[in-house]
Amino acid sequence: MAVTTTASPSLESVTPKGQHLFSRRTNSLLGVQIAGCGSFVPENVVTNADLQTRLGFDPEWIRQRTGILERRHAPPEMATSDLCVEAARRAIRNANVDPADIDLVVCGTFTPDFQCPSTACLIQDRLALDCAAFDLAAACAGFMYSLVTAAQFVASGNAKVALVVGGDCMSRIINPADQRTYPLFGDGAGAVILTAGDPHQGLLCYQMGADGSGGGLLDRKAGGSKTPLTVSAIEAGDHLLHMDGRSVFKWAVRLVTDTIELMLETAGMTVHDVSLFALHQANIRIIDAAMEQLAIPPEKVFSNVHRYGNTSGGSIPLVLDEAYREGRIERGDTLMMCGFGAGLAWGTSLFRW
Repeated sequence: MAVTTTASPSLESVTPKGQHLFSRRTNSLLGVQIAGCGSFVPENVVTNADLQTRLGFDPEWIRQRTGILERRHAPPEMATSDLCVEAARRAIRNANVDPADIDLVVCGTFTPDFQCPSTACLIQDRLALDCAAFDLAAACAGFMYSLVTAAQFVASGNAKVALVVGGDCMSRIINPADQRTYPLFGDGAGAVILTAGDPHQGLLCYQMGADGSGGGLLDRKAGGSKTPLTVSAIEAGDHLLHMDGRSVFKWAVRLVTDTIELMLETAGMTVHDVSLFALHQANIRIIDAAMEQLAIPPEKVFSNVHRYGNTSGGSIPLVLDEAYREGRIERGDTLMMCGFGAGLAWGTSLFRW
């Protein structure tokens, strides 16, 4: 049976100029489990040396500033839905569930194949599922938002088997001339199968937060109803992702530290009670800085940013799948997951596997 509780509803809403909102609202949702996981990345490996040859980038600068050595780029014929479908198929096989039992698909992406139909509907069609399907756009927090949303359906009994997918084709929305942003991102997807679990399984504590005042730090200005896509907008590069890297970095380090501390405090746990930290793979310096402040041993942190870069919505499920296949996650383990990015938005959870 699912148990939902709400912790302190207070908000640190009065913040000095230049600082960002940090919510202290937390919740709990038990009685759900991750029954299986899967992931997929394109075969095309793009190394830092490749970027130097093609675009004149400095490989050592990329490594030192981000920890990224290579990333995957999808070929022209491959879109976000293709990445997600293959990740979903692998998750379904891993969970050993009958696709006919899947009654919900939630896809976290902000690089959909089309404005409409949703990528989730494309996934539903390709997998021949009989279920509701919808996208959830929260950028790098997209998988966490999707996981929590799907868990509500499963815990309440309104869904029996939920397919939760996170995936993005980032190479399509980054400006190759932007030497500080283009090397950071790659393409990839991951998926999990959510089903009802034991009363002690699921979201021991979680937080979904947002601070729209920081939206301009990471945005795509053209392509929506406010600024439709025009020739002049494309020529100006407004259809591509723009990021204030320095400001986003500072926010991310503080956010990851604060939200993890809040999760542990609310749950009455310490870092020693967490089996594995599965964080959004944005930049190894963000992860290392937060882990140092929290005194978290390196062996408790799983990282693959050096191989894939920032895959946005695909980041956390890629970590989960690789960690699971390497034997780093076992039934009963407690995981700390945290996704953060454009919005500004974040989602963090202590999850009992």
